[in-house]
Amino acid sequence: MAAIIGLALLAVPRVVLHDLGVLQEGTFVNAVFVFLPPLVWIGVAVWTRVPNPFLTLLTVGACYGVFLAVTHQLLWGAAWGEAGPSLGGNLRDLAPGVQAVLLRGFAVVSSLFTGVVVGALSGLVAWVARRVLR
Repeated sequence: MAAIIGLALLAVPRVVLHDLGVLQEGTFVNAVFVFLPPLVWIGVAVWTRVPNPFLTLLTVGACYGVFLAVTHQLLWGAAWGEAGPSLGGNLRDLAPGVQAVLLRGFAVVSSLFTGVVVGALSGLVAWVARRVLR
């Protein structure tokens, strides 16, 4: 379990640096921070010959999703500023507290989904790599 958490934590620095405005989308440095952790996950799963690389990396991704959600919530003010984001259209008239709960809730769900998808894709690549390298 420690290895799974350790692998998931490899992706957290990008979240922190992005939320603090240090990393910018579309840059080479950002790409390194985005793609290197899952590549390490895949490498570790293939190198150590885990019995089920898909399930293992799905679990890593789910843990990453939790870390992603928690980090976004902790750095919400730094990422969005004093006012924070607000809803528009028909939902613009909702109370600010309700808007905050909705936006933060969707951010949590999105983070968890992102982590699971990254884990699943990484697990699939590791599974295929294991099959090819046999």
